[in-house]
Amino acid sequence: METITAASGTTSLTWLLIALPLAGAVILLGTGRVTNKWGHLLGVATIAGSFGVAVALWLSLLAKPSEDRAVRQFLFTWLDLGRFKVDVALQLDQLSMAFVLLITGVGLLIHVYAVGYMKGDDGRRRFFGYLNLFVAAMLLLVLADSYVLLYVGWEGVGLASYLLIGYYQTRDTAGPAAKKAFVVNRVGDIGMSVAIMLMFAAFGTVTFQGVFEAAPGASSAMVNGIGFMLLLAACGKSAQFPLQSWLLDAMEGPTPVSALIHAATMVTAGVYLIARSNPIFDLAPTAQMAVIIVGLITLLAGGIIASAKDDIKKALAGSTMSAIGYMMLAVGLGPTGYVFAIAFLLAHGFFKAGLFLGAGSVMHGMNDQVSMRRFGGLRSVMAITTATFGLGYLAIIGIPPLAGYFTKDLIIESALARSPIIGGLAVIGAGLTAFYMSRIFFMTFIGKKRWTEDVHPHESPWSMTVPMLVLAVGSVASGYLLMRDYTLEKWLEPVTGFVEPESSLSHVVVTSVTLTSVAVGIVAAILLYLRRDVPEVAPSKVSFLVVAARKDLFGDAFNEAVFMRPGQWLTRSLVWVDNKVIDGAVNGVAASLGGLSARARRIQTGYTRSYSLVMLSGALLVLVFLAIVGR
Repeated sequence: METITAASGTTSLTWLLIALPLAGAVILLGTGRVTNKWGHLLGVATIAGSFGVAVALWLSLLAKPSEDRAVRQFLFTWLDLGRFKVDVALQLDQLSMAFVLLITGVGLLIHVYAVGYMKGDDGRRRFFGYLNLFVAAMLLLVLADSYVLLYVGWEGVGLASYLLIGYYQTRDTAGPAAKKAFVVNRVGDIGMSVAIMLMFAAFGTVTFQGVFEAAPGASSAMVNGIGFMLLLAACGKSAQFPLQSWLLDAMEGPTPVSALIHAATMVTAGVYLIARSNPIFDLAPTAQMAVIIVGLITLLAGGIIASAKDDIKKALAGSTMSAIGYMMLAVGLGPTGYVFAIAFLLAHGFFKAGLFLGAGSVMHGMNDQVSMRRFGGLRSVMAITTATFGLGYLAIIGIPPLAGYFTKDLIIESALARSPIIGGLAVIGAGLTAFYMSRIFFMTFIGKKRWTEDVHPHESPWSMTVPMLVLAVGSVASGYLLMRDYTLEKWLEPVTGFVEPESSLSHVVVTSVTLTSVAVGIVAAILLYLRRDVPEVAPSKVSFLVVAARKDLFGDAFNEAVFMRPGQWLTRSLVWVDNKVIDGAVNGVAASLGGLSARARRIQTGYTRSYSLVMLSGALLVLVFLAIVGR
């Protein structure tokens, strides 16, 4: 367990990380059109300032001994209700520092890219306000020192994601996509809410330090229950099975959104949550195995879906699902996988953001067309985009010595050490990754030109290509820099722990098996998309698997059949019970009393002769009764 000290010196500036982009969001969204002309520059400046603070904090932590690198900055008490107390306090340690550098560094590049990409858009100031709001919420999420404060950031990124996915409000598809993401994430958030309630009930605290110190004394059922609820929350935010359906529709947002939120940061929040909660999952083997299963299912499902999509952004979205599945698999492996999961997450932030920005560059040069069946041959007119996208492609499939080779292959090696079945499925996933990424690259940049006559593809401006070049450098070098001499392992071990995976297979054998799977995927893509002409219209006569992949493996149909339709039936049934049974009973009693009152009211006529007649009739009845009884 790491020792946490009070913030001082440079670390007392931690609050500025969040305050700068939050201030930018408030100004850009609160001042209206006044900032239209320079709002985008303010949006970039706030993230640049936050990145500068992040670098300063990182250098400050590097200067400290390993055991003193976790610091807590108390800001104020938010809730103080008897035993339930929540402080607004920030915890900066090795794990949160890694995410802060990713969020601000990659976020800055994407903000710069967006200046050129969104040029001419009437709502550019509003767009940058939403981006600033997202970055502030994401930083709060990873810097919070308690699960309640983390939940505030968690909901903040959900709100910002909703606003950014639905940014193009005039499109009929944008609104439903934003609402779908919002609703699906709310399902996952139920898990977070229940987990927090269980923590307080079991431990009397919701701070990370308090929960982790008390967890060893809890029952197995309790820690597994908390683990399952945290996994549900992670599935929603990270688009993992069975809550993955929103991510593909989220591509309705502008491409910088896809790069920042749905490739580099937001979808990694679930991985962060489980890695941060490692003391709980290490005590909950059942929940830990569930994390592995979810990761395996998603990495394969995402790869299959990506293999059939013709929309370049949706194909990359399927790739993101699959890549996050690898990270979930790794954190499910426990101390042997936490470091490798974070390593792949950081490297993935470079090459997947670069791939999405490359897709945006292609769309910029192709009049916003997204179908790869209308691309082809773009290498001749978009050399920089082709080169940067190509490096990201080689990095993600794990070609040595690029970033994926140094990070994802370690996950596969750890999976093989855990189980031949788990490792074998991870190897198959590597082959799938090679296939669908080769398919994307070949259909877009290689082969014959399939452009329509009204399209004149061209390279993007420098404001877009420079961030792509920087991310390409990260795609090449980040894996080596993170893993050489156990750099990241030494950095994260005080927070996550680390156990060397014990495998009966040597590293050379695992690498050979993985690269063979990758080679098979590349060859299959060559045979299908280079050796053959790519039809401009997708073939209608295809196998059931292709049909299923095009329809997202019937994810929406499954949700409709299993959740929506039964939910509608349950709602209608409850309405019927409310109207016919509950309201019927209440209304029936009221009607009976009303009818009885109406009949009784007929007797109260107000006439003396009527009352005399009643009295006489009563007296006669009494006399008759007495006469009968007297006999």
